[in-house]
Amino acid sequence: MAQFSGFSPETVEFLWGIRFNNERGWFEEHKEVYQRALYQPMKALGAQVAQALDAQMPDNGLRLKISRIYRDARRLFGRGPYKDHLWFTLHRGESSLGTRPALWFELTPDGWSCGMGFWCAKPAVMARHRARIDTQERPLLALDRKLRGQERFVLEGPEYSRVKTPQNAKLAPWYNKKSLAISHEGPWEELLYQPQLAQRLVEDFTFLMPYLDYFDTLWAQEDGAGQG
Repeated sequence: MAQFSGFSPETVEFLWGIRFNNERGWFEEHKEVYQRALYQPMKALGAQVAQALDAQMPDNGLRLKISRIYRDARRLFGRGPYKDHLWFTLHRGESSLGTRPALWFELTPDGWSCGMGFWCAKPAVMARHRARIDTQERPLLALDRKLRGQERFVLEGPEYSRVKTPQNAKLAPWYNKKSLAISHEGPWEELLYQPQLAQRLVEDFTFLMPYLDYFDTLWAQEDGAGQG
């Protein structure tokens, strides 16, 4: 696998191009650019980050997945056949993307993001999340303090309209989430064009690993093992 050397201006141009020309003819004409300027660098970046994390944490159990640019034909909902963004995730287990915690890096025409999160958790999983807060609050309190002690990542996610309140008010932002993410977002910037992006993501994911480990245990009853 080639070393990641950075994305390029062609990467941005392609992403804007597919956003405004989301049809097969345009994509086929620019497929070589997609492979060379977006997909292959993303694949190299994901592999390099995964390898570095494996070296730091040999038993992390993470699996690398590079997203497809092709939309599921069953879920177009009036949109074009291609996505205007691409990402990679590092996750455990066999659950579908979004239903189980994952580390991610994503590129869009507007910028980039990275973080840890899950987007489609079952209500039963979030009920276990709240029950654990009510009975064993100390682990999440420690993670909450760590998150509040920095400025790079923020907690986000949709909340219940009928507010659910924990016994400890400090954990209310975590308690009332339907799903959640701890994320960092930025515009297109010089870092994205440099090989140093890989090391930045290794540092970010190292910070986020305790959050992934904490929330991943909620899936123990889903797959009978709690790990990949």
